[in-house]
Amino acid sequence: MEFRHTSVLLNETVENLLIRPNGVYVDGTLGGGGHSAEILKHLSSTGTLIGIDRDDAAISAAGERLRAAEDGRVHIVRGNYSEMPDILRNMGVASCDGIVLDLGVSSYQLDTAERGFSYMADAPLDMRMDRREARTAADIVNGASQKELYRILRDYGEEKFAANIAKHIVAEREKKRIETTGELASIVRASIPMKLQKTGGHPAKRTFQALRIELNGELAALSDSLDGMISLLNNGGRICVITFHSLEDRIVKSVFRKNENPCTCPPNFPVCVCGNVPMGRVVTRKPILPSADEIENNSRAKSAKLRVFERIIVG
Repeated sequence: MEFRHTSVLLNETVENLLIRPNGVYVDGTLGGGGHSAEILKHLSSTGTLIGIDRDDAAISAAGERLRAAEDGRVHIVRGNYSEMPDILRNMGVASCDGIVLDLGVSSYQLDTAERGFSYMADAPLDMRMDRREARTAADIVNGASQKELYRILRDYGEEKFAANIAKHIVAEREKKRIETTGELASIVRASIPMKLQKTGGHPAKRTFQALRIELNGELAALSDSLDGMISLLNNGGRICVITFHSLEDRIVKSVFRKNENPCTCPPNFPVCVCGNVPMGRVVTRKPILPSADEIENNSRAKSAKLRVFERIIVG
């Protein structure tokens, strides 16, 4: 299947990068190369773009899309954006002028049934963003304890019926191993009262989100790496992060605020004595949201939020 993915908040993201023509920019979630292709339009022959993705299909698709820039400006690396400091160091790059993260699952991953991300088609229960990894979503569904399944669904899916879904999964897997997305979706549907299935989208949506986040370590990667990415930015450099659900957005908002005001002194102290120095400023007090036109043309943009942080080096 051809790699298709419509980049959300594309113009807003590129505008907020304040691109310097000869700068160094990192697309930490390369995907189909949509944001990267737009960034390239603003770079001179001395600019640099580094694209990172852990999905082999994304690496291949972006390579094709960005092939026109065979002038040394583009460098594509297979890896996790959480490894960005090491990736740049190995390339001999000490810092950069801008970073983009477009989080979540791509349209290609959702629409390619055999990847196992979607509850809309019956396929192997996979969900791996990096297919070099051995563990799949089926391993979690069939191997995690009922208590652990409940935690995953509650914490990562914010699922009200997490306890009942976990109980039904354990009961069904005692009969036979749960192997496909269709089997899991049916179990989830049977675990939620019918009268409550008429609103809020597909009843399995939150369960699939939770398993995907758990399997791919998405929230841990985000919370553990944002500080390091901000440190990579040159003075005036910006990081733009697009999130698609409240768990991601909460992390980004919190980390950005902490980097703007890292002081840990008690509120009644007349002066700061902790010595923590601000890393910069939050550009977006409120997140930038997609326009009505964008949502109409791409329904998957509906839940997107863009937050921006600017690095300011004092002294």
